[in-house]
Amino acid sequence: MVTERISQNPTAGKRLRHTTRILLIFLLLVVIAAIVAFRGVGRWLIREDPLGKSDVIVVLSGSMPARAEEAGRVFQMGYAPEVWVSRPDSSAGELENLGIPFTGEESYNRDVLIQEGVPPAAIRIFPQPIANTEDEVEEILEQMRAQNKHRVIIVTSPEHTRRVRALWRRLSDGGLQMRVHAAYQDEFDADAWWKSTRDTYSVVRELMGLTNTWAGFPVRSHEAKAAEKPALH
Repeated sequence: MVTERISQNPTAGKRLRHTTRILLIFLLLVVIAAIVAFRGVGRWLIREDPLGKSDVIVVLSGSMPARAEEAGRVFQMGYAPEVWVSRPDSSAGELENLGIPFTGEESYNRDVLIQEGVPPAAIRIFPQPIANTEDEVEEILEQMRAQNKHRVIIVTSPEHTRRVRALWRRLSDGGLQMRVHAAYQDEFDADAWWKSTRDTYSVVRELMGLTNTWAGFPVRSHEAKAAEKPALH
């Protein structure tokens, strides 16, 4: 019936064909945009700042030894007189109870920094263990206020830089200055990230972390949720 009506009304037929062409072009543009966005998300995640004089350099946990190596290089370039090292949460206590010695990532990062020429006296390990990047940024802010520091260079992996910036904007009151710097020793193929399991996992993790940050942290770490539970008496 529809075909008969169209054949009897040439104007309606032309209008339908024109609408169909517009829809096909629109769908093609959507597909092209999706492909471009998919391929470009790796490059989009990299959002670092130019280096500048600061009070301290901070090595975020993870991707050892790349981040510590780059922090040592930045120190040698004279951008800051101190390097702080994040202490990730670990099973050190449980292993110690079992009589098994354990050396945390922070100790290895300290050794890497010394190997890169950073004097031991210029290295400081955070006192509190952290569970995620949100904890790290909060710890950096707390330690900067306590130590009267105003400018920091945070060294992390390339794909992690945008999320660090987002967390800083969310958690900082604006009184402290942060520059985020990428450690390219930690290899990340921004232009073909989907070809590597490691890079794919990194991109998915960063996108989920960014979404959680923009949404106001509806998903909390296990440690944060445990701290929020009232004590049982």
